[in-house]
Amino acid sequence: MAKYSTGGGSDDTGGSCELCGATDASLQTVNIAGAQLQVCASCAQHRDDAKGTSSGGAPDDEPSREKRAAQNAARIHDAQQADASHWEEGADYDDDQLPYLVTDYGRRVTEARQDAGLQREELADELGLDESELLAVEQGRATQAGIGGSVITALEDRLDVELADT
Repeated sequence: MAKYSTGGGSDDTGGSCELCGATDASLQTVNIAGAQLQVCASCAQHRDDAKGTSSGGAPDDEPSREKRAAQNAARIHDAQQADASHWEEGADYDDDQLPYLVTDYGRRVTEARQDAGLQREELADELGLDESELLAVEQGRATQAGIGGSVITALEDRLDVELADT
């Protein structure tokens, strides 16, 4: 069975690879995922400083995973700013500000809807909402989904639940 190191303390590994557990007389000390390990020759290829790779394991000519994720998030944000088509037509979000919501507002809406015996689709139809808007509220994503304060007010009134933090 493989033995995992915390990267500190004794160099005595008992003659087995700390990554795969193989018994090997010629162990090497290498850094893998930021930890210093005694590993066999086949596991040594996974070291952080392996030829042609950065410390994250990606080829040097490619950006790191974190950098690519940040770049993609920035592109999505820029595209949303340039394209306002995702906003509900006719809604004035400056006049329909989302109030400060209680921490567990999503759970409260879900439980109140279920207690009322309503399916998500039924409640959305009754309130004139898209089901995706109601789902966003139930999942605690009201801010990210651009939900207006009028939706929260309608849910509070219909389900007799407190969602706004006063």
